[in-house]
Amino acid sequence: MSFGSPSQDDDMMSEINMTPLVDVMLVLLIIFIITVPVINHAVKIDLPRATSQPSDVKPAHVELAIDAAGAVTWNGTAVEQDVLKARIAEAAAQQPQPELHLRADRQTPYEKVAQVMAAAQSGGLGKIGFITDPNVGR
Repeated sequence: MSFGSPSQDDDMMSEINMTPLVDVMLVLLIIFIITVPVINHAVKIDLPRATSQPSDVKPAHVELAIDAAGAVTWNGTAVEQDVLKARIAEAAAQQPQPELHLRADRQTPYEKVAQVMAAAQSGGLGKIGFITDPNVGR
């Protein structure tokens, strides 16, 4: 049985041509051989280990209040300007450094608040938080 004979033009070819199928399979095999090492390439990174236990260490804070007359209280005790600077220097030397919670009365002049903030900054305190009461003045 020959496939190219002129006497069998009307007959259908009964065998499958395997050459294109083998060519496609060889091309796919070469592509997979080339890409598999690229896909498995990994970079080793040392990541920190995480724990599921919350840390109970809460940073210390200092309550600093200024009333309408400009009087300053440090954790509830009245202090003068020179004592305030000394206490700020003591607090700045602590590790970890405490946070300064500044509460000012509504009628306090801004100049007094700015003076206290400048004293805290020059003393070395880096964390200052402002405490407000939204219900006051309604």
